Amino acid sequence: MSVDIRVIRDRLPREIADLESEARREGHLHIARLIDEWSAGDIRFERDGEILLGAYVGQALAGVGGVTVEPALSQALRMRRFYVSPEMRGHGIGRLLALALLNHARDFCSVVIVHPGNPDAAKFWAALGFRPYAPDGDTLYLEIAQIPSGQDVSGSFSTL
Repeated sequence: MSVDIRVIRDRLPREIADLESEARREGHLHIARLIDEWSAGDIRFERDGEILLGAYVGQALAGVGGVTVEPALSQALRMRRFYVSPEMRGHGIGRLLALALLNHARDFCSVVIVHPGNPDAAKFWAALGFRPYAPDGDTLYLEIAQIPSGQDVSGSFSTL
């Protein structure tokens, strides 16, 4: 399975509506928030270090995820709006997308945090090396220095 990781700029892809519907059926509202925040101009992943990526399998948008500046923690970026379609899970797409985001973050920060939202997501992030951030167990962190330099991220990259 070939996965293309594409930078999303200027506009959200129309396929984001399919991901939003799937996420909503699972009880997740963060993709709807992504669409609302983007439409309002509140979060466009435009500040220094920020990026929004889409993972495509063929023409299908299989997943999306981004990083934004984390104002509550110096030198940190935060994983945001990360979601992979249920039918695409288990194929390494989430891992590929997360590694692409972490490789990008390496040039901009020393720590990446994530609020996983559910136990399965917490396990996913823990498998990538994220650890609980005290005092709140709902936040996980990863020191960028822990990511092996030159980590291979297969798939191609392009800009929408």
